[in-house]
Amino acid sequence: ASEVKGTSDKSRVDGFLEKAYKGEVLPVHVVRWLSATASKIMREESNIVNLEGSVTIVGDIHGQFYDLLEIFKLVGNIPSKKYLFLGDYVDRGANSVQVMALLLCLKIRYPTSITLLRGNHECRRISSAYGFHTECLSKYGGGQGLDAWKYFTDMFDYLPIAALINGKVLAIHGGLSPGIVSLDQIRVLERFTELEKSSPLQHLMWSDPTENHRGFYKSDRGNGFLFGEDIVNFFFQVNELKMLVRSHQLCKDGYQTQFNNKVLTVWSAPNYCYRMGNKASVLTIDKDLKYSFTTFDASSRNAKYAAEVE
Repeated sequence: ASEVKGTSDKSRVDGFLEKAYKGEVLPVHVVRWLSATASKIMREESNIVNLEGSVTIVGDIHGQFYDLLEIFKLVGNIPSKKYLFLGDYVDRGANSVQVMALLLCLKIRYPTSITLLRGNHECRRISSAYGFHTECLSKYGGGQGLDAWKYFTDMFDYLPIAALINGKVLAIHGGLSPGIVSLDQIRVLERFTELEKSSPLQHLMWSDPTENHRGFYKSDRGNGFLFGEDIVNFFFQVNELKMLVRSHQLCKDGYQTQFNNKVLTVWSAPNYCYRMGNKASVLTIDKDLKYSFTTFDASSRNAKYAAEVE
């Protein structure tokens, strides 16, 4: 079930996958095919993807391609390991095009071994302002660059919103929304669309937990909300959950645990923007809900990008 149907698609994507692992910039007609083919697969996935067994969870990557390769080296390759990515694949870093191409190749080749969720940067408004649009233009040239960005951003509309791991752990990019009390409300959201400001869909990708407030509180980000432990406890009670796993916030140590380990934040972009000096992590959760963070440092292959921002 985890293999591509049809020998031609399989052999076709294998050739692209080999190049994508090397960090080659794939031609724009390949980007079009990858985006359309992955969109067809993801269109069939629920807003909340059900995952069983052991899964490795990856937080924000933000175009740091060589650090993504470090994760596979550290934990193991797909399909020998099952991965869940929490979004924010693009912007900020230097190689969003290569990150996106590799992840799409893997999704097409091993659809049940990798789940890609949507982050707040997987939309037209944000990715046109924080680097991805500019990177597409610079790597492909004007007309083709615009096409590549359009193919990728059209595909973003098909990314699922959340994952439910072993029935008890909700994984999502950002956090909770005052407009959503139950998982069933997430299941029926219209997701095949641009992220609209102040919508529950957008809140799920922008909100953050806080230990400083009860209830929902206006976020300094200008989008989403801050939410307190009381909100988490109520949401868990209604939906019979044990943990919320999310990304979206830079963590100096690569991860953070809050509210007696009920909320786990995993951050997977080490030395973020090639200058923040932070560690990164991935999170593995097994079938019994035992979890462990694996931390790692930035790849030495990032040195040239670090030099550019100094």
